[in-house]
Amino acid sequence: MPNPPKTYAAQPIFIKSAPKLALAPAADRPEFAFIGRSNVGKSSLLNMLLGKRLAQTSSTPGKTQLLNYFALRHTYWVDLPGYGYARTGKEARVGFARLITDYMEGRPNLVCVLVLLDIRHEPQKIDVEFMEYLMEAKVPFAMVFTKADKLAPSKVAAAVAAYQNKMLETWLGLPPAFATSAEKGLGKDDVLAYLNELEETSLASGQFTPGPLLLPQKAIKKGA
Repeated sequence: MPNPPKTYAAQPIFIKSAPKLALAPAADRPEFAFIGRSNVGKSSLLNMLLGKRLAQTSSTPGKTQLLNYFALRHTYWVDLPGYGYARTGKEARVGFARLITDYMEGRPNLVCVLVLLDIRHEPQKIDVEFMEYLMEAKVPFAMVFTKADKLAPSKVAAAVAAYQNKMLETWLGLPPAFATSAEKGLGKDDVLAYLNELEETSLASGQFTPGPLLLPQKAIKKGA
């Protein structure tokens, strides 16, 4: 990325939906991806952060089945298919998984993945396994807890700590963590400030600068 992208979107706009990575927009700007279990409230959170109703919400989990691209300032935001439960056939679920892994491992301008987690539940196996996959694939990510308005503030902190303690059983260090509520607007400023910082760092450095990477404890033990 020798120069900043020429196009600038002062307001968020929808760009396109891509059924596969080869049809995604040119990788010419910092990119943030949003993903989570199919019923985590991803589209609602995206709309809250964008300040505009662009991502399609639905009462049916698993509706997002494409790479949905939005532009804001000099960045792309990507609404990815959810992992886990989806009311689709087995063949389609396999296709979603391949689309996700193709994207994670093949998108050179991916700066950070925001993994959405329902704060009302204890650490879920599928969420932990997905974050372990990101770690092993060396994909930077942050944890974004949704539906924080459904818990008392003291329980919000305890729920975040439960995930962090689970992660520290096998990981060295922790990714950034944010507690949010699309309904109440909680956490919006903190998440946007983090993304703005990553965007500015990438543009200033002239390359797609990723967020911090984590290492599994076993990697350190093997090298000892």
